[in-house]
Amino acid sequence: MLASLLLAATLATPIWRVELVAPQYPEGLGMEIRAHTIRGMREHDLDNMNELNHYIGMKRIEPDSIRELRIIPWVIGALAAFGLVAALIGRRALVWAWLAAFAAGGVVGLVDFWRWEYDFGHNLDLEHAIIKVPGMTYQPPILGSKQLLNFTATSLPALGGWLAGAAFLLGVAALFLTRRRAHAAATA
Repeated sequence: MLASLLLAATLATPIWRVELVAPQYPEGLGMEIRAHTIRGMREHDLDNMNELNHYIGMKRIEPDSIRELRIIPWVIGALAAFGLVAALIGRRALVWAWLAAFAAGGVVGLVDFWRWEYDFGHNLDLEHAIIKVPGMTYQPPILGSKQLLNFTATSLPALGGWLAGAAFLLGVAALFLTRRRAHAAATA
């Protein structure tokens, strides 16, 4: 049950974050990706990132135009509800199904995030770009750090990402604990 509650908490917290640091931005610029929106880590960060992206021909990051941000909250809510039902009924098969759905959702989410980053970092409007570096792409890493011109881009899970990971691990732990109890009861 705790696993489902942790998963539901991701709806109220940032799930992922991307930060850019460069000599002209020593304090960095960052964006937080939440289940339903993307926003700057500080008040003007997203606007500043969009302005910088304009120079290289990257399209603007407009949260309202990203359809996944309308779908993700429903997926997380459904997974959290499914997890609660599985915990209340207490059937191992339901917990297995919940973990499989959870894992599949996580993989689909990460692949979609990578695809989104790829689109923004590779499909540039070079005709209107002010800065043109032949062969250069601007896709930040899905996880970790990468040098993009004079910017270091770092992409890591935020609190909600860690909560989702903890929720999954708690679900796995619950399966093994119930298996051990069932095995102990059968051999007693």
